[in-house]
Amino acid sequence: MSQTTSTVRSRVRERLPFDVDALTDWPIRRFFIATLLGAFGMGVTFSLFVLFCTHIRHFPVGISTAMLGWEAVLGVAMSPFYGTIVDRHGPSIVLTVMMPIVSVGFAAIGFASTIPEMFGVATLIAAGGAGMWSAFNVLITRIVVEEHRQDAFGLNFMLINVGIGIGVLIGTSIANLHSLHSFQVLYIVSGILSLADAAVLFSLRRFGGKAAVTDQHPDIAKEGWVTVLQDRRMVRFVGFSLVLMVCGYGSIEAGLPLFVTNVAHLSIHAVGILFATNTFTIIVAQLFVLAGIRGKSRSLLIGLVGLLWGASWLLATSSLFFGSVAAVLVLCVGQVVFAVGETVFQPVSPALVNELAPEHLRGRYNALVGIVWAVSSAIGASIAGVFFTFHAAKLWTVCLAVGAVVGGFGVTTMRRTLTPAEDGLEVASTV
Repeated sequence: MSQTTSTVRSRVRERLPFDVDALTDWPIRRFFIATLLGAFGMGVTFSLFVLFCTHIRHFPVGISTAMLGWEAVLGVAMSPFYGTIVDRHGPSIVLTVMMPIVSVGFAAIGFASTIPEMFGVATLIAAGGAGMWSAFNVLITRIVVEEHRQDAFGLNFMLINVGIGIGVLIGTSIANLHSLHSFQVLYIVSGILSLADAAVLFSLRRFGGKAAVTDQHPDIAKEGWVTVLQDRRMVRFVGFSLVLMVCGYGSIEAGLPLFVTNVAHLSIHAVGILFATNTFTIIVAQLFVLAGIRGKSRSLLIGLVGLLWGASWLLATSSLFFGSVAAVLVLCVGQVVFAVGETVFQPVSPALVNELAPEHLRGRYNALVGIVWAVSSAIGASIAGVFFTFHAAKLWTVCLAVGAVVGGFGVTTMRRTLTPAEDGLEVASTV
């Protein structure tokens, strides 16, 4: 019996598109557990914020989307500071201090009843969350060698979507647009799970100290943001990625739920179905995509992401010409297409950034990408607010489709500036 089990395990290991031993060692396994906890906590309230503000608290749509924009603006302002802290003191100090603050903020959303109170909670979350992107990405590069990082980023993203997918299904089944209590319960659960995520990551603090290279080479430690911003390739990547992200993630959280409920006139449960479709597509597709993208040009792959995201927005537009059931199906197809793009983007983008980044500046390089996420959220939410205020949802989706293609194409033009290792065509010789 044990021999048969061993044989089965060996065959499974051979079929998986990554090195099982390298990506199941205890540090990365614990990191993945933390990811799953945090993602589930995020999932139970994912996509509900604008609906909570408009339907439960009766805030204007413009104010509700502006709150997301405010979080993003603060994230932009504070990310450089956190990037510097990560480089000087390591990612663990940021995670240990800031994640509990974010946990309190999540729980407090359900009890903020006025616009000033909600802006205060948004400020708390933004202040704590601004350093998360940089700290997470630097910590994972400490745990996994360069050869396996792209796979690690891909698996981590898949687990994020496992957690979010389950959380979205549970959250949207509990949420009731006529019940304040239902939302309060969900936001408390979100805060508790975020705190559990922080506790697991705290156990990895031995990997989260200051980069050793700054001790070995004191002159290198003097390099900072000026050095990062002088990297023309990184600045170019950030610019085109911003366009792509505004037309992708930056418009999904605030815009899609409004599109589904206010324009397509579908129920809040349809929002849960769409996000669940997205996340479970990622869960199924990610392993296949990891095998397919290995050894392929990272810049060209991001160009493909732009095409896929553009197509998903056009499918959203076309859903308005169908009845309710057919509209949900078309929107689901659109989310499948968007999700496939995500399975390409999420392993490739951080792998490219961390290949461009020297070890002693990883915190700042990743913070710069975190700024892109924050800015894209601010711009995406603001654009959605304007288009929906003027009842121009169809034009909104078309503009996003065009923008996604333009952003993706822009990244492909970087190909001639990258070495084969940086572009993912061969494994780098250094860790």
